[in-house]
Amino acid sequence: MKIKDLKTPLRGSCHCGVIKFKINTSLRDLRRCNCSICSRKGFVMGSAPMELLTIVSGKKFLSTYKWNSNIAEHYFCKICGINTHHKRRSNPNEYGYNIACIEGFEMSWIENAPYVDNTKMSLVDTNNSKIKK
Repeated sequence: MKIKDLKTPLRGSCHCGVIKFKINTSLRDLRRCNCSICSRKGFVMGSAPMELLTIVSGKKFLSTYKWNSNIAEHYFCKICGINTHHKRRSNPNEYGYNIACIEGFEMSWIENAPYVDNTKMSLVDTNNSKIKK
């Protein structure tokens, strides 16, 4: 099987299988991001317009992490912790999704996912953080 053999809709899940989603588009725009959160997560992402990604089951088990400008919304499973997808800050009309969550996808298919330089996305107000340090 090869990347081109994946049929739409693409189906995905978190590690424990509680969160299931489908994407009504082929894999596209594969990339890595080097912003402060994505560089820590380290996964390769695909992109899809928001209306093409649907949570099929487990929505109540999704938790959201927002920070800084509160535009990006990072979704992860409350049980296993896997980040399944996120609303993109650079394009809030799209979701980025973790391609390792896609059924049948093999990480060995990725030869070179380009980095998108998002290190210049400035912090809005570091002195007004909701997190107590």
